[in-house]
Amino acid sequence: MSDAGKHVKEVRKRRGLTQRELAAASGVSLSIIRKLEQGERESARLETLRKLAVALRVPTMRLAGGPREEGPVAGTSAVWEGVRSALERPPVGPESDDDMPTVEGVRGNLAAAVPLYAAHKFSALSEVLPRMLRDAELLGDEGRAVRVRLLQLAGGAMVHTRQFDAAETALERALDEAADRMEGAATVNTQCWLLLRQGKLDTALDLAVKWADETEPRISRATPAELSTWGLTLLRVSAAAVRNSQAGQAADALRYARAAAVALSREYAPENENLRTFGPTTVKLKAAENAAVADKPDIVLRLAGNIPAYTLKPTSSNRNRHFLDVADAFAKTGQYVEAFEKLADIKATSPEWLPNQTYARTVLTRIIDGRRTLTPDMRAMASTIHLQV
Repeated sequence: MSDAGKHVKEVRKRRGLTQRELAAASGVSLSIIRKLEQGERESARLETLRKLAVALRVPTMRLAGGPREEGPVAGTSAVWEGVRSALERPPVGPESDDDMPTVEGVRGNLAAAVPLYAAHKFSALSEVLPRMLRDAELLGDEGRAVRVRLLQLAGGAMVHTRQFDAAETALERALDEAADRMEGAATVNTQCWLLLRQGKLDTALDLAVKWADETEPRISRATPAELSTWGLTLLRVSAAAVRNSQAGQAADALRYARAAAVALSREYAPENENLRTFGPTTVKLKAAENAAVADKPDIVLRLAGNIPAYTLKPTSSNRNRHFLDVADAFAKTGQYVEAFEKLADIKATSPEWLPNQTYARTVLTRIIDGRRTLTPDMRAMASTIHLQV
C-alpha cells in the first residue's frame, strides 16, 4: 500500500467512516479511494488529496505522506544548463581581451532582461542569464544589490520552468546576500512559491508565516513598500494554507492582505520585486485562486466577473493563473467552449509559460472528458502542453 493510501485508510477508520461515506463527503470517487487504500494507485493528485483531507478534517500533507513534486518538461533542463553552471561553479575572470564588468553595465543588462521575464520569453532569457550571472559574480561587494536582483530573477525563471534545484541555489544565494528585511522578504516570497510548486505545503506555510510576522508594519504609518511586501507574504500564507486544507488560516491571511491592499489603494511594485505587484486587484485574483483550490467553481466565476479586464497585464503570471482558474471553473460547470477559449487566450499571449503548467493539463483533460470528443484544436493544445491524448 502506498503512503497516501495508508494514511487515508488510517484516518478514515479513526473517523469511523466507510469508504463509501468518505466518497460521499469528499466528492472523490469510491473507485479512487479503494484503489488508493488497496495499493493499486501509488498516490493521487494534490487536488484529490486536498478533497479527502477536507472531508477527514486533517491537513493535506497528513495524507500525502511527503512532498509531491513534478519535474520539468522533457527537454527543458538542457536549455537551462548554462544558467545552472553559472550558479553552481566558481566565478572565472574575463578573457584577456575582455573588459571587466561594471555595476552600471550589469544593471543595464538586468534592466534589459526584465522584459523577457515579464513576457515569459524563457528561451531568450536562458541565453543571456549565464553571462550576466558570471559578470555579477566579479563585481564584489560593490555589486551586491544588483547581484541579489539578478539571482532573484534567475530563481523566478527557474521556478517558472520547474528547474527546482537551480531555483533553490539561486534563491539561497540571494537570501544570503540580502542587506535588510525587505530585500530578504522579496526572495522568501519566491522561495514560498517554489515550495508550493514542489508540494512542500507545510514548509511553505511555516516560512510564509514566519516572514509575515517579521514584516508586519504599523498600517497607519507604513510605506507602500512595507504594505506591499507584507501583503505579498500574507498571500503566500493564504495560498499554502488553503492547499493544506487549513481554510480558517487561509481566510484570515487573505483578510489581512485585503486590509493592506485597501491601505495601499492601488497596485504597487516594490523596488526589490521582479514585476510582482500587490494591491486590490492582486488580492481579488488570489481570492478567486483560493476558491478554485477549494473546488468552488461558481464562486470563482462570480469573483472573476468583478475583476476588470483592463487591470490585468496580458503577460502577467497572475493574469495567466487567473485565466486557468476561470477555465477550470468553466469546465467544472460544463461550459467547455468557454473553458477552451481561456486556454487558447493564454497560449496566444504566453506560449512559453503554458507548457510548464500541470494545471493546464488538468483543465484540458477535464474539457476532453466532458465533451467526449477531441477536435483538431484540442489536439494542438494537448501537443503544446505535453498532454498525451
